[in-house]
Amino acid sequence: MELKIQPNKQKKFDDLLVRVYEKRKEMGRAAAADVIEKMKSLLKEKETIRMVFASAPSQNEFLETLKNASGIDWERVTVFHMDEYIGLKPKSEQSFSKFLCDRLFDGVEPGKIHLINGLNNAANECQVYSELLNEAPIDIVCLGIGENGHIAFNDPPVADFNDPEKIKMVMLDEVSRQQQVNDEVFPHLDDVPTHALTLTIPALMSGSHLYCIVPGLTKREAVRKTLTGLISEIIPASILRRHPDCTLYLDKDSYNE
Repeated sequence: MELKIQPNKQKKFDDLLVRVYEKRKEMGRAAAADVIEKMKSLLKEKETIRMVFASAPSQNEFLETLKNASGIDWERVTVFHMDEYIGLKPKSEQSFSKFLCDRLFDGVEPGKIHLINGLNNAANECQVYSELLNEAPIDIVCLGIGENGHIAFNDPPVADFNDPEKIKMVMLDEVSRQQQVNDEVFPHLDDVPTHALTLTIPALMSGSHLYCIVPGLTKREAVRKTLTGLISEIIPASILRRHPDCTLYLDKDSYNE
């Protein structure tokens, strides 16, 4: 049995537990180990569990480790993802649903896979996906933080800590769209869609256990503001400091003492 990877530093910011690792790969593997442990524990208590996943290169090491884990009964796991561009075909290389299918879902074959369809009428898709989310509580949310402090596509201009919806259509902030170019998902800013469907902040915060994976120098300023600034929609991720069971995984690049 592989020894658990120990963080270089561990600290609490309000209710948020922060673990810092030397290298990005160690960070991703450590986050996956904790999620695997939680999944196995919950599956001993419940017939099925429900999970939400983020789609971003920052999640690569985490998803790879999770995909290769043994001893998880994925047939008893229902999975969701947290956002999708409007207007992209589901099999498009930039589609978030394709990202997760390629990196995780196709490999582990969860019992139920609920994908957001960005080609459907936005209002109808929001209603359908909301109904799916409302069928039972969400057990685990695996997320990241954007360069502008967003969680999912809740960019500062549209973030709402008290949003009445579970999923909504949003216009994307230019910083958020530029991040997709920085991550080499799209070649040019003009290629990035301007609108998306996203789970809202209350929908993400409703998860019983949150695991947030955020590597890289480009995220350092957003992490700093998340941890030390006011809890405000100006930095949407700051709300994670109020969740009763959220762990933030950082590497030495994303964490600045």
